[in-house]
Amino acid sequence: MWARQIARQTAVRAAFSTQRTAVRPLRSFLHNLARPLPRPALRVVHRAYSQAAETDPSRPDIFYHVVNGESFAVSFLETFGGPDEVIGWLPARAEGAGLNDFVPNPRFTELLHASNRAALEADLDDIQRNGAIQLQNGWMHIHDERNLPPMGRIGDPDDIIASVLVEDGKIKPETYQAMPAYRTCTAHGVTQLTEGLAAKLKQTLLETRS
Repeated sequence: MWARQIARQTAVRAAFSTQRTAVRPLRSFLHNLARPLPRPALRVVHRAYSQAAETDPSRPDIFYHVVNGESFAVSFLETFGGPDEVIGWLPARAEGAGLNDFVPNPRFTELLHASNRAALEADLDDIQRNGAIQLQNGWMHIHDERNLPPMGRIGDPDDIIASVLVEDGKIKPETYQAMPAYRTCTAHGVTQLTEGLAAKLKQTLLETRS
């Protein structure tokens, strides 16, 4: 059962595609994600976000909001409601931009962890529940779906979102420990969660607007 779950996760995970993208600067960024480029002097402005977001066909859950024509605010929400929702920023006019041009948003990372813990407390994610049943006892990693490790292996620290203690096949949410090395954007793309965690995160982000 767990093997089938891992196989399904592996099959559905999506890395950024370079074949079809609606916006040329985004295509350039995706093509060069793995290139170690110097970080540009990007001025982040938390206002004047456009209402019409750009999208990437390979990640329909991701939206790019233009900020004053200078940068893209990367978000899981189609409309913009506040800077806390932003996963990070990209230069809007940077041909040849690469991974190091991505500016992560620490506040989003905080919300991500808070949302994940709430989802585990409410038992909203089948994948994490099944993983705990398989493990029975010990520490279990919550991996980013963008780069799942082979079965029985530990993933890259950049792709381990957090760890939780499992006892008698059940997750103990109060033991949730964020992985300090986790990155919201790597050469494999931006954050990609399992279905239950993703739904809870979107709900959490929308609740920040009220």
